[in-house]
Amino acid sequence: MSKTASRPRPRHVPQRTCVVCRSTASKRTLTRLVRTPDEGVQIDPTGKRNGRGAYLCDQRTCWDRALDSDVLANALRTSLTDEDRERIRAARPEPD
Repeated sequence: MSKTASRPRPRHVPQRTCVVCRSTASKRTLTRLVRTPDEGVQIDPTGKRNGRGAYLCDQRTCWDRALDSDVLANALRTSLTDEDRERIRAARPEPD
């Protein structure tokens, strides 16, 4: 038996990319937004809801750009309604 077989394997940490700034971070540090067929675009705090998802980092500039441009809509392959935009605006992080 080799020496490497006795060492525990490092735990896998899933990596995701912010759709606005394209920075990569662990899945738990980013916020997932999900497009659902019946409820529109929702914030997914668990990261496990069914539907097409996109991730945003905790920078307020990324959230503002996601709301002001089509970046988030393109990533979710949908158009954002006014209700969706208000829901996202209410969940964005506070300015530093």
